[in-house]
Amino acid sequence: MVTLTRLDSTQADFQAHLSRLLQFDDATDASIEQTVAAILADVKARGDAAVLEYTARFDRLTATTLASLEVDSASLVAARDSLPAETRTALEAAAARVRRYHEKQVQASWTYTEDDGTVLGQQITPLDRVGLYVPGGKAAYPSSVLMNAIPAKVAGVGELIMVVPTPGGEKNALVLAAAAIAGVDRVFTIGGAQAVAALAYGTQTVPQVDKIVGPGNAYVAAAKRRVFGTVGIDMIAGPSEILVIADGTTPPDWVAMDLFSQAEHDELAQSILLSPDAAYLEAVAAAINRLIADMPRSEVIRTSLTNRGALIQTRDLADAAAICNSIAPEHLELSVADPGALLPLIRHAGAIFMGKNTCEAVGDYCAGPNHVLPTSRTARFSSPLGVYDFQKRSSLIHVSQAGAQTLGQIAATLAYGEGLQAHARSAEYRLTPT
Repeated sequence: MVTLTRLDSTQADFQAHLSRLLQFDDATDASIEQTVAAILADVKARGDAAVLEYTARFDRLTATTLASLEVDSASLVAARDSLPAETRTALEAAAARVRRYHEKQVQASWTYTEDDGTVLGQQITPLDRVGLYVPGGKAAYPSSVLMNAIPAKVAGVGELIMVVPTPGGEKNALVLAAAAIAGVDRVFTIGGAQAVAALAYGTQTVPQVDKIVGPGNAYVAAAKRRVFGTVGIDMIAGPSEILVIADGTTPPDWVAMDLFSQAEHDELAQSILLSPDAAYLEAVAAAINRLIADMPRSEVIRTSLTNRGALIQTRDLADAAAICNSIAPEHLELSVADPGALLPLIRHAGAIFMGKNTCEAVGDYCAGPNHVLPTSRTARFSSPLGVYDFQKRSSLIHVSQAGAQTLGQIAATLAYGEGLQAHARSAEYRLTPT
């Protein structure tokens, strides 16, 4: 029996109960911070030698040189070619869809010319080199490779370097195949904070990158936090989240399984259902208890739903949308008859899945939009990973002689007001004597 939190938005203390439900302590354990700080400093100081020592200690992978831990392009292609035909076809189809979607995001440089001949604009350029962290070990995440690597390549990133731990030296063919399909340039079988350090600072073998993207464990997340500023990072992701708004027209079993799809990630994942239909909420609760026994990860799902899941009755769908905006979920399913009518009420969500036939799982793998999404209410101010994360913008300013007369006078006046005489004189030099 799964006992989910039951809430009613008409209750006087609803907001207090909702706030407690959403609370998540993402503070990093002090011991993790201490360990990560030491690893980063060591790799920064000793480079390859430090990375090799940590790889031997944590991944039970002994090597004499870091170069020997690089996977050559022929091995990546061989991994792709070794896949069963159905798996390779699915991976390549997903990659094609992700690439086609992200090609729509490419930004172009632009300029405009003012009446006096002054030209202003923006130049868009890709990052030179990006590091992609891919989790290894028991789990394999080829979809993560596609979602992080393809936008970078579409953006025109010059070199994409992937790091992936291979505990005991066991390489995952799916991950390597995804790297080949996505166009990753170099792959090193290293992981953990030491891999983040190698990418951030550079070593004798691993070149320094400009930005690090991709998920990892608590040590990887702590390392990414610490190197931010030396390099860019994508985001620090929290546990997976799904919020479903349902009007009762979707089969209860479908919605129950959609809630499971995020709950099975880990015990801290959050799955919430909002509906104005009390009988429908009961039907979904019954479906949850009927279906959970058949789930291989049933204990993880049970813990997640019990501790952080909820069924919430709302006044109506508009009330559900307002609650959704407060939660700002990573994944939002509008499992309603007319999702287009409800969409204008939604302001905060990482990805929005519209209609009963659109399950969150297709977004994870093959719909096309990126599955790297803001969590822990950060959808209020941030967006999915995209091509724009691998491009940067430079302002263009080309002042004409005529423009210098107007702009120079304005700048000088404001500079004198700020007490910055050199600024003012610099602008005044461009003024034509009258």
